[in-house]
Amino acid sequence: MNEACTEAQEFLNAIFDGAGFDLHANVGEAESGCLLNIDGADVSLLLSEGGELLEAVQHLVNQAVGRKLPKGERIICDADDFRATREAELRAMAHYVAERVRKTGVPYTFGPMLANERRVIHLALAEDEDLHTESIGEGSARRLKVTLK
Repeated sequence: MNEACTEAQEFLNAIFDGAGFDLHANVGEAESGCLLNIDGADVSLLLSEGGELLEAVQHLVNQAVGRKLPKGERIICDADDFRATREAELRAMAHYVAERVRKTGVPYTFGPMLANERRVIHLALAEDEDLHTESIGEGSARRLKVTLK
């Protein structure tokens, strides 16, 4: 287990304890870094509003400890398989939109998305030679557009 992952686990657990949350982070392995699985009675707080607090916790731990990981690796926080479920939803949305764009010929623009969510859709449609995906907009209003080539 990577030393930075252990440090990230301890960092989050100290925050959770200090804030009085019934949450606990456990280290797991991920493809591109380390995975912190978070569980406990207060896990629903992390997942409300589309996982907004889970994203914030992940950002915080990456800012605090992520620089200690090898280049290209990140710390990923998950709770109740939220990330896997969300990725499956995004891939399904990508394929639905792809068929819609093919049938109508009309470009489709998703609502504002986080970078990691846009990436899932880009990758899901990367093999579709008749479609083009691009991120448009700035900051938190950044969207993903799907068009025919």
